[in-house]
Amino acid sequence: MNVSASSEAGTGSGVVLSKDGYIVTNTHVVTLDGDSGNGAITVTTSDGKIYPGKLIGTDPTVDLAVIKIDATDLKPMTFADSSKLNVGDTAVAIGAPLGLSNTVTDGIVSTLNRSIQVTSSAPSKGGDSNQGGGGSTGPFDFWGNGSNGSSPSANSTVSLPVIQTDASINPGNSGGALLDSKGRLIGINVAIASAGSSSSSSGAQSGSIGVGFSIPSNLVKRVANEIKDNGSATHGLLGASVGDAAEDAKATQMGALIKSVSSGGAASSAGLQKGDVVTKIGAATVSDATDLTAQVRYFAGGTKTTITYLRGGQSRQVDVTLGTYKS
Repeated sequence: MNVSASSEAGTGSGVVLSKDGYIVTNTHVVTLDGDSGNGAITVTTSDGKIYPGKLIGTDPTVDLAVIKIDATDLKPMTFADSSKLNVGDTAVAIGAPLGLSNTVTDGIVSTLNRSIQVTSSAPSKGGDSNQGGGGSTGPFDFWGNGSNGSSPSANSTVSLPVIQTDASINPGNSGGALLDSKGRLIGINVAIASAGSSSSSSGAQSGSIGVGFSIPSNLVKRVANEIKDNGSATHGLLGASVGDAAEDAKATQMGALIKSVSSGGAASSAGLQKGDVVTKIGAATVSDATDLTAQVRYFAGGTKTTITYLRGGQSRQVDVTLGTYKS
């Protein structure tokens, strides 16, 4: 997949959703890391055919986008249930790293329910305001298709729920498939961690160090179908300002510390209070503010789930009906 704007261009990968030409990729691929909202898209299929692509919709909140090509005989990807993955399962990445099409690499699922904070790839550079711990430079990178690199500011970052893998993924793998041993989709490759570089060159890029991240297939399936059907997707909203519990010197448990709750919001309605430490949402463990924000966004707006939290040293559970996040 090639995307070009007036002053720059980039490449990425994608996954076929339907026989009639719907394809899912990353928002940062089609927006050149947020630098362009109207780039020209061309898609080259694995058999070498080239098609012009039309952008159907983007979801910068979880860095997914859907495009459409005029085709009638594509073979759709089979989706696996990402909630049934285990650490150590085989993970196979397919894409076009460094422009090398039809490249396959393999590894394992390193960690489940990981969360990372990255620069928003929306052209408006709108971000996720409901998160703590934002504003620090992080090691997570979209591989620099545009100039919007990995030094997020507090108002231009998003928190992504991801699968971590050591399958080798590099620039150009963005938007491509992460598969299980049966060739079913378990994730869409989105970012890698960089070990950093002493180079002063603004164009310097790091290759794979075995720490890559993919959007889980269950989230991809929901969001891509919502974009395909409605032009956009929804995400959960807790209605609370949160920070990292571990920042308190007296902390005894990692989690997301609730600093305040919004009147009438989901957290308030569920009885959560300032000072509560959230340790789990649904099946996902929460170790900090980024975790909580990412896992809340994993759900669709209006979803009912269970939150586990500490209050006064005691662990409690409460059912919560999430609000809807306006991205």
